[in-house]
Amino acid sequence: MSPSYTLIKGSVPLLISMPHNGEQIPQGIANNMTELAKTVPDTDWHKDKLYDFAKAMGAYIIMPKYSRYVIDLNRDPDGVDLYPGANSTELCPTTAFDLSPLYLEGRQPNTDEVTQRIKLYWQPYHEAVSTTINAIKDEFGKAVLLEAHSILSHVPRFFEGQLPDFNFGTANGTSCSEQLITEINELDFAPYNKITNGRFKGGFITRQYGSPKNNVHAVQLELSQHTYMNEPNPAYDEQLASQVKPKLKQLVQCLIDFAQQK
Repeated sequence: MSPSYTLIKGSVPLLISMPHNGEQIPQGIANNMTELAKTVPDTDWHKDKLYDFAKAMGAYIIMPKYSRYVIDLNRDPDGVDLYPGANSTELCPTTAFDLSPLYLEGRQPNTDEVTQRIKLYWQPYHEAVSTTINAIKDEFGKAVLLEAHSILSHVPRFFEGQLPDFNFGTANGTSCSEQLITEINELDFAPYNKITNGRFKGGFITRQYGSPKNNVHAVQLELSQHTYMNEPNPAYDEQLASQVKPKLKQLVQCLIDFAQQK
């Protein structure tokens, strides 16, 4: 346990990271935020529920306690843009996905505040991810990282029209082996559609830790929230979720099987 994240230790060479699952905002930060921001509408809702089966399968799981509005754990701390030329949010976001302000006027975090948030929230999460991947690799000889994300199916700021249901990202094939993507693509996701390296190619974590030549394979899944929620209502829909969870379970099993191959 950590003040800023939860790490569940597993027994197989798979780590599932859920960097946008957190919903909390420290009071000192919340005092400077708009009422909308305090409801954290851009959360990757309910990833822990969607992947609740993974613990029994032996996966390692890490998830933060704090919202991406505090600091985005899937961004480069040096501010490098993941998608040059595209509209995107910052390391410490100042606007929501709908472009509404997250802070009261004149209360956005300054450079010192951003540096403090990196120290308090970003670094501990990434140290835990790195340490866990290294421990898995030391024990099993190979490690697989699944970056588990979700997003509304319509977000004009980031993409036109409706997002595919399953959006896999491998940094254009550099964060995992070609064999792993082939095995994922051979899975039956019907009736859901899928795409690989479309609008979402994998964020900072996928790109930072995926290193196939070093036997570390990282894949990001950006799941459309309409597969398990009645958008834009953030409530978890048990009926919808019960239909998509078997697809997620087969994906996790595929990743475990690949990780255990000699």
